[in-house]
Amino acid sequence: MKKYTFLFLSLVFIITGCSGSKSVTMNNNNTSKIPFVWEGANVYFLLTDRFYNGDKSNDSNFNRTKTPGKLRGFEGGDIIGITKKIESGYFEKLGINAIWLTPIVEQIHDGVDEGTGLSYGFHGYWAKDWTALDPNFGTKEDLANLVKKAHEKGIRIVLDGVINHTGPVTPEDPVWPSDWVRTGVVCDYKSFENTTMCTLVDNLPDVKTESTQNVELPPFLIEKWKKEGRYEKEIASLDEFFKRTGYPRSPKYYIIKWLTDYILEFGIDGYRADTVKHTEEGVWADFKKECDYAFETWKKHHPMQVLDQNPFYTIAEVYGYGISGGQDYDFGDRKVNYFQNGFNSMINFEFKWNAGQSDYETLFSKYSNHLNNELKGYSVLNYVSSHDDGQPFDANRVKGFEAGTKLLLSPGMSQVYYGDESNRSLVIEGTNGDATLRSNMNWDDIQNNPDTKFMLSHWQKLGQFRRNHPAVGAGVHTQLSSQPYLFSRTYSKGSFSDKVLIGLDLPEGRKELSVYSLFENGTKLHDGFSNQVAEVVDGKVIIDSEFGIVLLEKI
Repeated sequence: MKKYTFLFLSLVFIITGCSGSKSVTMNNNNTSKIPFVWEGANVYFLLTDRFYNGDKSNDSNFNRTKTPGKLRGFEGGDIIGITKKIESGYFEKLGINAIWLTPIVEQIHDGVDEGTGLSYGFHGYWAKDWTALDPNFGTKEDLANLVKKAHEKGIRIVLDGVINHTGPVTPEDPVWPSDWVRTGVVCDYKSFENTTMCTLVDNLPDVKTESTQNVELPPFLIEKWKKEGRYEKEIASLDEFFKRTGYPRSPKYYIIKWLTDYILEFGIDGYRADTVKHTEEGVWADFKKECDYAFETWKKHHPMQVLDQNPFYTIAEVYGYGISGGQDYDFGDRKVNYFQNGFNSMINFEFKWNAGQSDYETLFSKYSNHLNNELKGYSVLNYVSSHDDGQPFDANRVKGFEAGTKLLLSPGMSQVYYGDESNRSLVIEGTNGDATLRSNMNWDDIQNNPDTKFMLSHWQKLGQFRRNHPAVGAGVHTQLSSQPYLFSRTYSKGSFSDKVLIGLDLPEGRKELSVYSLFENGTKLHDGFSNQVAEVVDGKVIIDSEFGIVLLEKI
């Protein structure tokens, strides 16, 4: 297989605006190579079941035929559908360089009603068998092809891992043995212990991740593997893992082994870890150790498929963590540093509030200061909407342009939740709870609605600029002028350096802008928003466009 390095000798990118499209060939600053930098990645987060149905033949499995609550059953989205959109160039045009999928492991076969209508495990967080893919999502061959196609386009794949809990108990899905899980007290979240040694909700068995006791496999899993003809293979693989690591055969290590197998087999690039604060932090340090081992082993066995020398990347979902907390999350009775326990980045639940309450400069300077001081070497994943946050930045989707500008130009990693870019509605009549956040991707609007297309073009321009310039997300922010509002972002690591000049809230029409000391006279600059080229003369550049945004980069 060809070695895909995604380090460009030259960069050709296409910006599509209202008046059509045009290609511009660029050298990008003083270097010929653009590295992928996780700390500034543009991540697309999607619910596998809700994105695109690429194979209707896998829509029904395990006799999941009961009538669910609205948007609480399987809708048909699958891995093949995501792959088709990768191949179509949808993610490239949006400037995405990493895709995070909800869990794709086999879910409980039956459904449960948690008070919001009968629900099936369409979301992927109700594991029944970590070693198998749920046929509603696809096959392991489908996953291998998705990773291959994504990597060919320089897009990393991030899977979603659950160690904290199994799926609910149903008549079809027995409870795991008592030495594996607890089913007693529900968490009250008032202390570390009452957040970790308890179930998140009723009927969601909590894995005893604190246990160091050797436990046997659940009888139902043994029976299942035998029926599927893979019992001996799975046992041999487990024996090899425990012999190599010396870990006890306790619950967390079985699950860590099963999750890291996806790295060994498919070469995925990262994990987003679910419900991180509901286990002891040491679980994640062990998880990262095994992720790193698996990734290095995969790269050794697949040298022609290695994208670069970035290590395996891990992102923590510690519900309620915000960038203002620095490296710590406060449980009330103790603080925990998850960055020093296996994580490169944490989801930033604070961003939506900062974006709503702050102007551009206040937002950008705050984030740059945090990320270049107490969080240096780490990152945060910012978002404006998500699958389980009932208070998004723009619930009624009336501030889509502002949302895109603030998210995609903020320091840190950006999480585009599927449909942020196309104003997919977050208010669906007849739904209960978080189902309203999880509607099907609005492909018809993208195809047929001019307003949606215009919104999408805004996110595409900003997203491509972010992807093409690590300085935007991973660099240092410096305000150059308040009126007009101009700022620079600069980034350097090793022999690579990157710098851009960005202007926001500018007048439409002719704009004469100082470039300060960022670019020398005679330098040709490209505006990634209007797709114009201009030369620096007397320390200034003139852009005549209908837009109030300029994204200036050296050609």
